[in-house]
Amino acid sequence: MTADDGTAGADASLELPEPVSDEADVEVDREQDAPEPEELDEETRARRDAALRFVRKLGDPVLRATAVPVDRFDDELKAEVQRMGELMQDALGVGLAATQIGVLHRVLVYKAYVDDPVVALVNPVLEWASEEMEPGNEGCLSLPGVHVEVERHAQVRVRARNETGRELELEVEGFEARVIQHEVDHLNGVLILDRISREARKEAMRAMREAREQPHESVPAETRSADAA
Repeated sequence: MTADDGTAGADASLELPEPVSDEADVEVDREQDAPEPEELDEETRARRDAALRFVRKLGDPVLRATAVPVDRFDDELKAEVQRMGELMQDALGVGLAATQIGVLHRVLVYKAYVDDPVVALVNPVLEWASEEMEPGNEGCLSLPGVHVEVERHAQVRVRARNETGRELELEVEGFEARVIQHEVDHLNGVLILDRISREARKEAMRAMREAREQPHESVPAETRSADAA
């Protein structure tokens, strides 16, 4: 998501790992040593359910669309970013891409850790990634009930702008790097299910069907899906 600077998106300058499948049929979990699942209180659950109604789910064609660069940094964009940040937090997510709420802008927001502020990346470009890869569990607000292991670059450098147009350059690692890579995938129409084996994908689809049959299951406090990557 670069502001009128000639770049079309993250894959313009960095070759990301190829998806496992050409045809795909969730966002990012917190670290593997996260606390045990907890029951949500009624107010938190109601707020989460309301936010999730705005998130597009698997099967919606917008999740397969490639977002377009933003070229206007105005009050409308600021409002869009603020709304995305609020939806992400109400949905207990750690990240959300604009395409997940039906907006084809190269915009993502994320908050990797509880004490961090919400960060907006507009027109993000992954300029560099480490050769070292790390496996990690990921989930997705667009894929309720799904948690799969995905390999990501351990470190990345990202160039972007914020919602006011100010240039940003971030070099991040670990969980924060994972969240950003997950959300940039969304902006390119790539889902986590595209990055796992066929057998793992079948198991994930079964988990999603079961989650739909049990809409009020306990939700891990640490599962702040980035969509949410």
